[in-house]
Amino acid sequence: MAGAAGPGSGPGAAGGDGDDSLYPIAVLIDELRNEDVQLRLNSIKKLSTIALALGVERTRTELLPFLTDTIYDEDEVLLALAEQLGNFTGLVGGPDFAHCLLDSVRLLAVEACVSIAQLLSQEDLEALVMPTLRQAAEDKSWRVRYMVADKFSELQKAVGPKIALSDLIPAFQSLLRDCEAEVRAAAAHKVRELCENLPAEGRETVIMNQILPYIKELVSDTNQHVKSALASVIMGLSTVLGKENTIEHLLPLFLAQLKDECPEVRLNIISNLDCVNEVIGIRQLSQSLLPAIVELAEDAKWRVRLAIIEYMPLLAGQLGVEFFDEKLNSLCMAWLVDHVYAIREAATNNLMKLVQKFGTEWAQNTIVPKVLVMANDPNYLHRMTTLFCINALSEACGKEITTKQMLPIVLKMAGDQVANVRFNVAKSLQKIGPILDTNALQGEVKPVLQKLGQDEDMDVKYFAQEAISVLALA
Repeated sequence: MAGAAGPGSGPGAAGGDGDDSLYPIAVLIDELRNEDVQLRLNSIKKLSTIALALGVERTRTELLPFLTDTIYDEDEVLLALAEQLGNFTGLVGGPDFAHCLLDSVRLLAVEACVSIAQLLSQEDLEALVMPTLRQAAEDKSWRVRYMVADKFSELQKAVGPKIALSDLIPAFQSLLRDCEAEVRAAAAHKVRELCENLPAEGRETVIMNQILPYIKELVSDTNQHVKSALASVIMGLSTVLGKENTIEHLLPLFLAQLKDECPEVRLNIISNLDCVNEVIGIRQLSQSLLPAIVELAEDAKWRVRLAIIEYMPLLAGQLGVEFFDEKLNSLCMAWLVDHVYAIREAATNNLMKLVQKFGTEWAQNTIVPKVLVMANDPNYLHRMTTLFCINALSEACGKEITTKQMLPIVLKMAGDQVANVRFNVAKSLQKIGPILDTNALQGEVKPVLQKLGQDEDMDVKYFAQEAISVLALA
């Protein structure tokens, strides 16, 4: 709630002495005291107008103390105030008076520190900015600590390497262990940038001794947003720390995150595998992380298997076609005969995405032959999966592969003993029909659909007649 300074006090008081030019300022000042949060927000957005009207002297001596003394407010208002005062240096008289801004409301100090620190000497930084920053990093309001974490990279650059090492690293450590998850998550997001911005000399030692122990704790944090924030940046540390440290210290953390119960954590690790691959090489990667991915792909819980299938196209893109064929192709084919329908369905869609990624030639040589073999499987569910795969792959593979390799198999399956397979043949022919040329449609597809249209099973007959109508073969 806004503080209630007495009437006639503050920079708007001159409006009561008959100075009409200051009347709008008095109105804005009253709005700053208003019970309505929206009115206070609107007034804060006009602070620069008030400051310009008052001049630099009165802004320093009246407006800033007024703000400090009267506004103990909702976080939303404090954030708006911080944003305004971050651009106030010129309105208080320039860099020589910039320190005045640091005396304002606690939250705005963090925002202001970024702008002001860039203008001051190292000596003035230590004397004027750092006490405010140290206080803000330990502030009783989590929102203030959050802002320190959120602005950390900018603060690090603004204060320079010497003060960053002596003051900001300890502050960062406390933020990584903050009692509020939002603060820990904001700090975790900055881990990679902090490490990259450290001076090259001694960087490895600082990270290994002063940052990594805290990162290890966050890997098993109780809050999924914190773990996800860390997972989105942690892989980038491999390029900073190099091959040996990555293998010895980071890979165990990656493995733990790859097995995390939170899907977003797993996705963030899988989607950043390429930067680890650059550092440690595909062989080391396959020996360490791939077994964990395979383990998840064969997990007893079908939802875990499903999650890995959904990541597979992304993973394929990260690792390349050669590695994929060697290590993961058989896994993708095994999912097609999983006992859970949702897995078979996802595996079918996965194949389509892989063809889009690796191309039709790869599909023709690697995927299509394996799919078509399933047409002879004794389990009718697996035979139906062949049809579902053909439906999904036909568009991605194009006219030639569909006509020469897939169509003959679909037509042959029209004689299947199981009605469910036969009516899915009709549905498949309807699906792939638009890709085929007129000769194939009239000479091969039409006779088969006509025969199915006379089938003893009502469903087969219905879908066959529907396909004839849709494909205009009547």
